[in-house]
Amino acid sequence: MKNHLNRRDFIKAIAATGVTLAVGDDLMAAVSHENRTFPWRPVSAGQPMATVRIGYVGVGGMGMAHVENLLKIEGAEIVAVCDIVEERVKQALDRVEKAGFKRPVGYFKNETDWQNLCDRPDVDLVYNATPWQWHVPISVRAMQSGKHAATEVPAALSIDECWELVETSEATGKYCIMMENCNYDKIEMMILNMVKKGLFGALLHAECGYLHDLRAVKHDMEGEGLWRRDFSMRRNGDLYPTHGLGPVMQCFDINRGNYFDYLVSFSTKSRGLHQYAIDHFGAGSPQSKEVYTLGDVVNTLIRTMNGETILVTHDTSSPRPYSRGIMVQGTRGLVRKYPEPKIYIEGISQTDDQWEPINDYLKKYQHPVWTELETASVGAGHGGMDFVEDYRLINALLKGIEPDMDVYDAVAMSVVTPLSERSIAAKGKPFKFPDFTRGMWKTQRELPVMKG
Repeated sequence: MKNHLNRRDFIKAIAATGVTLAVGDDLMAAVSHENRTFPWRPVSAGQPMATVRIGYVGVGGMGMAHVENLLKIEGAEIVAVCDIVEERVKQALDRVEKAGFKRPVGYFKNETDWQNLCDRPDVDLVYNATPWQWHVPISVRAMQSGKHAATEVPAALSIDECWELVETSEATGKYCIMMENCNYDKIEMMILNMVKKGLFGALLHAECGYLHDLRAVKHDMEGEGLWRRDFSMRRNGDLYPTHGLGPVMQCFDINRGNYFDYLVSFSTKSRGLHQYAIDHFGAGSPQSKEVYTLGDVVNTLIRTMNGETILVTHDTSSPRPYSRGIMVQGTRGLVRKYPEPKIYIEGISQTDDQWEPINDYLKKYQHPVWTELETASVGAGHGGMDFVEDYRLINALLKGIEPDMDVYDAVAMSVVTPLSERSIAAKGKPFKFPDFTRGMWKTQRELPVMKG
């Protein structure tokens, strides 16, 4: 029997479990956590593991890609799989078994069967690639059950949810890691390496974002459109800041001697999704009657504590080539990834004030992680960075060392969504970032991905 939920039933199921789409009054409610003063309690590195036993929740497109990667990583073992669609669970179990592992246990009875997976005593890590509204409930249950948690992006949808992840991680001593694959992009890791070697001088400004035509995806009721379009109907803010902000944030030492201070956000009017519905389904179709809140282009300007600025752009409703808009600028030069990677360094570039290809720098500045894993990552999703991401997490847990990202990194990026929404609603008013670290950000800490 297949356990399919239609869109209406799916939304009802979410409401029935108390999981909310963080909108309206929830976003404007007073946040009691922001002024808390109890000290930072970091999660210390655990003991090395012989095997990382994984429970995987959500094995659609992205989830199944992670499963495939994990099957290739020595020391990773998938012991349980959950999804609301029984056929997806069976497919994942078959792949694990075909790879030579013991067949995992499957969970698919209902929309909360993941709770039973989280409670299993033979699981060390609960990894989820589910619709956004499930990320916090699954991660919190996993940590409270004694497991590390790894979640797809974004980690949380509201300020309160961000605090819930931080406080649960601290209270349980378990990692809560947001799996931002773009942090492991080959070019973006090369840029990070250049920044750390001082090639651009003192950093001043960066641009980044998520510029991806998702109009068809949001209207596909067999895929992410089942839930993703609802966010475009309910929220007006940067709904997906982490793909661009993650790599840039590492360059600016956020949470490691620097922090996001405040932001201002603006959005355009909403036109793209409505026009797409008319063009593809007809002016009299039910789709054309839907009303969208999300502006087609959302721009957010962040000021850091150390005086730099970061422009983050969200555009998923327009016809356009894919881009994350990566640009990093310092006192000695700058680098840009899109539409093609190029660089200018004063005193080094061959011609004054002229771009040059970044590939000429690859041999000298390729990040050591890519030197190590490029061959192993061949064929993996998004140019191999998905494999690198999964490998780095499993490697850290096996060795008992600090993972590349922690819960403070996860929430620093994710909180841009509710803060940008508030700023837009307040006609561009600045909003200060909550200090989830309670001052810890002032401590200089090396990025784990730059160690050794």
